[in-house]
Amino acid sequence: MDSELIQALADGEFHSGETLGNVLGISRAAVWKRIEQLASVGVDVERVRGRGYRIPGGVSLLERSRLQQGLASIMSVDVLQSTDSTNAEVMRRLAVNSPAPLAILAEHQSAGRGRRGRSWSSPYAGNIYLSVGWRFPVGAPRLEGLSLAVGVVVAEALSANGLAGRVALKWPNDIWVHGRKIGGILIELSGDLEDACSAVVGIGINGRLGSGAAQSIDQPWTDIYTELGDMPDRSALAIDLLKRLYDMMSGFPLDGFGSWMARWAALDALAGQSVQVVTASGAVSGTATGVDSSGALRLCTDGGAEMLFHGGEASLRPASMGIKGKE
Repeated sequence: MDSELIQALADGEFHSGETLGNVLGISRAAVWKRIEQLASVGVDVERVRGRGYRIPGGVSLLERSRLQQGLASIMSVDVLQSTDSTNAEVMRRLAVNSPAPLAILAEHQSAGRGRRGRSWSSPYAGNIYLSVGWRFPVGAPRLEGLSLAVGVVVAEALSANGLAGRVALKWPNDIWVHGRKIGGILIELSGDLEDACSAVVGIGINGRLGSGAAQSIDQPWTDIYTELGDMPDRSALAIDLLKRLYDMMSGFPLDGFGSWMARWAALDALAGQSVQVVTASGAVSGTATGVDSSGALRLCTDGGAEMLFHGGEASLRPASMGIKGKE
């Protein structure tokens, strides 16, 4: 990652090739080549003859020392320039008995992934990519609904950081703003699932996707920059989010999803709406009627029966999207 060049352009102002060359100690031609390389990691650089180069709106780079100081009392934190996926990196560290809880953030992911194996668009320094590793003294059955509780935490953090009144949740793990996806959650469990287990909670939030990254997304999307007209302080947002996650996950084995159910319901984007639930055996149409105390989706089918669906087995979408729609 060309962090030196991005840092020189981080203020969002125009900088001539000559000025950038002087700062970086390279020729103008070398500056141009390095600008070209930024596009390959999803950084949009505007070029105007006679004015130079800029990243419109600038970028907010993650500050490792600030994150570590802000979270030192509750978890270890590391910030990587690039990794395959933050979830995979946390898994590797847990596998060699690194202390938990631990959080990994990255400026870029080369193989970011979402639920059910889907890829996650991961341009450099544009979004929030973070994963938290946690060792629970209970088995997986006691963690039912954890992904929904994480969704509440993410929604409330975004609301507190400029998006109040706009954020909603789509079962089981999508964060929406005005019906468009702004974030998602991927939780992976390992270990002894009966007595104790480890969880990796991955969160992706669209800060600023950029035109190149947006072309690869096949569903309605938005990002913080589009909604607010400016990039937030990504380090401050990450610190707030991780503190909220720590508080929730510390109490979850005892409290369970039941204590988060009302807060999730208040953010439910599709409650009372016509939806389709798609499983391996086909699609079922009906009306979404919320979730139960385990986090399972409640569906009143068109035939009047009530069905329950769990997050690992089903996808939910508004009926208007049809069965070919994407999550």
